[in-house]
Amino acid sequence: MKFIHSLILAAAAFAFAACSSSPQLTSYVDPKIGTGDHGHVFVGANVPFGMVQVGPTSIPQEWDWCSGYHASDSTLIGFSHTHLSGTGIGDLFDVTIMPVVGEVTYSRGDGVDPASGMWSFADRSQEIARPGYYSVPVMRYGIKAEMSATSRVGYHRYTFPASAEAALVIDLQNGGCWDSVKESSMQVVGENRIEGYRYSSGWANNQKVYFVAEFSRPFESFEIKNTHYGRANFTTSANEQILLKVALSPVSIEGARANMAAEMPAWPSIEQVAEQANERWEAELQKARIESEDESVKRIFYTALYHTMIAPSEFCDVDGAYRGADGEVHPNPGHTTYTTYSLWDTYRAAMPLLSILHPEKMNGIINTMLNIHDEQGRLPVWHLWGNETDCMVGNPGVISVADAVVKGDTGIDKERAYRAIRSTSMNEGRGNGLRMEYGYIPFDKMTTQSVAFDMEYAIADAAAAAAARAVGNEEDARYFENRSHSYRNYFDPSVGFIRPRNSKGEWREPFDPFHSDHNADDYCEGNAWQYTWLVPHDWQGLAECFGSREAMIEKLDSLFTISSEVTGERKSSDISGLIGQYAHGNEPSHHTLYLYAMAAEPWKCADKVREVLSTLYFDGEAGLSGNEDVGQMSAWYVMSALGFYEVEPASARYWFGSPIISEATLQLKGGQMHIIVENNSAENRYIQRIWLNGKEYRQPWISHADLTAGGELRIEMGTEKRLWY
Repeated sequence: MKFIHSLILAAAAFAFAACSSSPQLTSYVDPKIGTGDHGHVFVGANVPFGMVQVGPTSIPQEWDWCSGYHASDSTLIGFSHTHLSGTGIGDLFDVTIMPVVGEVTYSRGDGVDPASGMWSFADRSQEIARPGYYSVPVMRYGIKAEMSATSRVGYHRYTFPASAEAALVIDLQNGGCWDSVKESSMQVVGENRIEGYRYSSGWANNQKVYFVAEFSRPFESFEIKNTHYGRANFTTSANEQILLKVALSPVSIEGARANMAAEMPAWPSIEQVAEQANERWEAELQKARIESEDESVKRIFYTALYHTMIAPSEFCDVDGAYRGADGEVHPNPGHTTYTTYSLWDTYRAAMPLLSILHPEKMNGIINTMLNIHDEQGRLPVWHLWGNETDCMVGNPGVISVADAVVKGDTGIDKERAYRAIRSTSMNEGRGNGLRMEYGYIPFDKMTTQSVAFDMEYAIADAAAAAAARAVGNEEDARYFENRSHSYRNYFDPSVGFIRPRNSKGEWREPFDPFHSDHNADDYCEGNAWQYTWLVPHDWQGLAECFGSREAMIEKLDSLFTISSEVTGERKSSDISGLIGQYAHGNEPSHHTLYLYAMAAEPWKCADKVREVLSTLYFDGEAGLSGNEDVGQMSAWYVMSALGFYEVEPASARYWFGSPIISEATLQLKGGQMHIIVENNSAENRYIQRIWLNGKEYRQPWISHADLTAGGELRIEMGTEKRLWY
């Protein structure tokens, strides 16, 4: 679709919104929430699920610079077209544009000596960040930078001072944190266009990005500097503006040209492009409208919802072509391929939220995973720009695909999906073969993260069993269900914890449930206190390990009251957001609060959910208690604020907790679901009764089918701690 046609549609949508008495939902979004501490969120301009995330990149210093932006640092090496949001590892920052005046050193620099590189400070006091638009003054050069985006094109406007030495530098040298360029090319095409590519190796071992950059006026000359920098020179008058549009492709330069022609053939104003991007965000945010007397709740909620739609991001050209996990280019007309699959994080809440609000995109996301399976022989673990990083433990791809099968997504081939689930679940790599041999992963056979790998595999096996039943394969279902109980081999009743053991069945000694040794112990970004509860698929089996439901609840109570001290010289910094030893800053704990609801003490679930919502999320730069993790931390907030959470992966049901909103309207596949929460307050945080479409609903969870069919869900709140179901 041409930009001008899209602009007409956007203008119509804007006019409709303007007639409403309510402000646009995008006005509640603060992209800087989560830019402090360890949030690692992206700040810049993009559209929902777009390939391009164009925004500022600072001089990478350490772990907290994974997104290219941190609230504590105003250094700037340019405006890159790809970024990650909330990850614990850095990469991307591809095709960086740095506006300069005068001669510079072609390096990113050290943030101290201007002669060390092109770097500048950005004037954060004048910074504007909102959905689809970003601007900031580049202080060293007296230049104002502005940018917006379509799905595959970054759009820039630079306001220069008067100078005979103004320039826009294309930086293909610097990538994200541990990324390094392997090969690059820039070719002049005509008087105002540069075409090229960047091949790099980092977290994504073999990343290929192709680009076409077009300037709004001819450059006077173009120079290659230090191999991987290209300088487009201009003479500018005071306040002269130069526009730049950069189209990306994972496939080819020809693909980038086609993407440019389809999405940005003309030269609209930056305001027009930003308005269209804003309207795309507004349309997505309107899928979950809430009411609350607390304006901060709205800011946190809509920012969280915004953060859930940065990725998975599109990874194909406008004709559907994409670069597969096998390194080959695949035609895929009429379909959208995605990337940035942080599945160990997102299978818990972000993917379920997508299945509720974005079923049409979920089909493409799952079909991409099935294509990855066909190309690399197994479902993805953590896929980035066509590369399997194998980051994190378990089989999270199995869980996400199984969830789609069980929920009955009509846009996927269930038989094909189950074949991928089964073959991945039977793959003996990454320690899974040890489970088949011993029934669990012994620590003397896998030297690190044995418990974490096994317990995540167990969750995936439960999901595989559910998928097998959904396609009518009861034999496989029984097999995988039995295998999902492998966690029981680690439970030591003498200490009341999940504990590593060797191939002889002996417990690891010494044992300290508070201890953490990052990437070097038997857990993954956690300790025994957190991993003991990593059984979302079998709470009753876990209760049997403790001896009774009551004994399990007593131990669960202590999780939140025990000391928050984590021992160990190299303890994981991911263990954060602590309430006792409950660690909300990291994913293995995210379901734990809801075990109370499953074990028939929902008032305790309500107490803890409210505590997390009110103390570990807030509308400030340090508003997240851990890595955003590509939308997972935010998705937990969105779902819990609405009052429900998918505890058991691939169960197609959501357990009730304690909603903090007074009203919500969800735009769903089956129609609107209107959620009304009566008598809600900080004190009235306990569910008393629930009605679905006028009939009392006496079960502690709502099915995916009931939720997405639309209708009215009425929840009565009160002060009485009662078992209402």
